[in-house]
Amino acid sequence: MRKIVTKFGGSSLADAGQFAKVKRILSMDEARRYVVPSAPGKRFKEDDKVTDLLYRCHAQQAAGEDYQETFDRIAARYMDIAEELGLKTDLASALDEINEQIAAGASRDYCASRGEYLNGMLLADYLGWQFLDAAKGICFDDHGAFLPEETNQRLGQLLIGGVPTVVPGFYGALPDGSVHTFSRGGSDITGAIVSRAVNADVYENWTDVSGFLMADPRVVEQPREISSITYKELRELSYMGASVLHEDAMFPVHKAGIPTNIRNTNDPTHPGTVIALDMPPETDTPTITGIAGRKGFSVISVEKAMMNSEVGFGRKVLQVLEDEGISFEHTPTGIDTMCVVVEGSALKAKREKVVSRIIELTGSDVVTIHDDMSIIATVGRGMVHNCGTAARLFSAMSAAGVNVRMIDQGSSELSILVGVNDRDFETTIRAIYKEFVL
Repeated sequence: MRKIVTKFGGSSLADAGQFAKVKRILSMDEARRYVVPSAPGKRFKEDDKVTDLLYRCHAQQAAGEDYQETFDRIAARYMDIAEELGLKTDLASALDEINEQIAAGASRDYCASRGEYLNGMLLADYLGWQFLDAAKGICFDDHGAFLPEETNQRLGQLLIGGVPTVVPGFYGALPDGSVHTFSRGGSDITGAIVSRAVNADVYENWTDVSGFLMADPRVVEQPREISSITYKELRELSYMGASVLHEDAMFPVHKAGIPTNIRNTNDPTHPGTVIALDMPPETDTPTITGIAGRKGFSVISVEKAMMNSEVGFGRKVLQVLEDEGISFEHTPTGIDTMCVVVEGSALKAKREKVVSRIIELTGSDVVTIHDDMSIIATVGRGMVHNCGTAARLFSAMSAAGVNVRMIDQGSSELSILVGVNDRDFETTIRAIYKEFVL
């Protein structure tokens, strides 16, 4: 029998009306037997997410302030859902226990996790499904590092038999049983973990958008939707900030070869975006899959005569960055020049020290830093099958009056990265989109 794991985001479970939509979606396919809920999100623009309120409770209690008004707002959200849906869960007792734990100084992770925990209880009651506390199956080590294999084995045993089950997202447990959370948006990760544990046929991630778009709608007006994308392409685009899916959620399902389907709770008949290991280029779609980028990079330019013949030169440059705790993004090089692209914000407080240390270690002739650079990625599995893709891209940028500061293309031809001035960021994305899509 087919098995589908469904994850519903905070906007999908923000109130009783959204709960009803989720129940209808689950009833549309009997293969949907596992559901991972987030905590209630915003019901309207000025509303608060329950997770934010729980973090506030913890902060207020830790500062010796009265947090009860904040907690009462949280309790009211859940009580309203339970009353409107006519649920029988002993919600009052669960809320009292959480309140007592917060008052006693419960950890920040415990406080934050209760949003998903309570929503899971309510959803299981509403559906008539089994409830499984994620702390019983999702494992972290003593240092808070996720344990994928131990988790996969334990969850697989707990979920054996195919009984319809609700597993709250976002958290698990340390070896001593105390609650530990993933980073924000971690319910995406839980959904992927459950999918791997039950060897699901599909992991459906339900949110408030109908999949991915080819470009940021704040930059390109009404960008085209992406119907299918590979995990490698998604990784490239996610790195540049274009994602409705938590980046770490790709790895469990990617490893297991399970496709992910991004769907819209408010438009359940829309097919969304399918993410899979391999997909052939679609003949009726553009050569590229998507365009994404980020601003605020800095380029460290290191010049030294005969640099190319000096063994270990690059290692010394990167050693300085490692010693200063700065990650590098790209390293375009020439015969006598090596450039290292880093986040401008990470370099800001250490500029002078980095320059002096590079000169000290390498004996470079000149070390300069150029700021305010954007990196834009043009990604597509179809690019390798089409001659002249790079030529079209650079011609479009030239026609738009954009100067290229950096070029980086991988051997797989899955993506082309270009560096431009921050002021040309939007212009570049629009030019590339117009060339390949419009």
